[in-house]
Amino acid sequence: MVTPLLDEERLDVKGLNNLIEHLISGGVHGLFILGTTGEGPSLNDSLRIDLIEKVCEIVEGRIPVLVGLMDSSFKESVLLAEQATKLGAQAVVIAPPCFFQIGQDELYHFVDQLIDEITLPVYLYNNPALTKVSFALESAQKLLQKDKVKGIKDSSGDMIFYQNLASYTEASETSLFIGPEELLMESLLVGGEGGIPGGANIFPQLYVDLYSAGKSGDWQQAQELQKKVMKLSNTVYQGEGYGAGRVINGIKSTLKHLGVCNDYIAKPLRKAGLNKVKQIQQWVN
Repeated sequence: MVTPLLDEERLDVKGLNNLIEHLISGGVHGLFILGTTGEGPSLNDSLRIDLIEKVCEIVEGRIPVLVGLMDSSFKESVLLAEQATKLGAQAVVIAPPCFFQIGQDELYHFVDQLIDEITLPVYLYNNPALTKVSFALESAQKLLQKDKVKGIKDSSGDMIFYQNLASYTEASETSLFIGPEELLMESLLVGGEGGIPGGANIFPQLYVDLYSAGKSGDWQQAQELQKKVMKLSNTVYQGEGYGAGRVINGIKSTLKHLGVCNDYIAKPLRKAGLNKVKQIQQWVN
């Protein structure tokens, strides 16, 4: 879920209400906040806690709320997890610490010790393009053996790695989710449990229908819906910006055009420029 903002220190509370109701009415099965699309690493601690509190209040237990732990500080991650527990979240999602180049042994022990300090159920988040370190298959499997760990979101885009994970999660009864929505249909075909796609902020029903078609084995319908996902990707995620910033500013620009929430983006990212906004408006209309 994106984080609707007014500026660097204030949530767009009206937009947050609109967005959550838009997502729930679209049939999504849960909300992942403070992740990549949610600009988790860019927000200060006070804003993160404010977001968790307001999201849980608005959701009122209708669907699970998962909170991203994207901080390289062990203690800050523990403190945010404690707040998530108090405020009513159902799980936390742990990404590898970034900046320092660490090995698999360091990664495993960081996450293993963090899990021991956390009360809530845990999901792992593999996003090597941004964290610059990836959960190796062996590390992921060892962590997935822990009782608190319920699954993993893989945003690597490596479908060989994903299929190996799928074989393990199926046997261990843990969950596997895909990050890149461009691979959602393929991920379901090889045994994934579902997706956590940024584009669902815009058209949640599209992604829910694609998930449902894949789960029911209606691959012809899934293929048609995947084509629509690719059209969104090739329109909203192009143009001004770089990497994840280009995706986020596209989603927020589209949501603003649809009257859902504001398009402010926390520094260092920048919102979409005029040319991209026009392109999105023409596509939506």
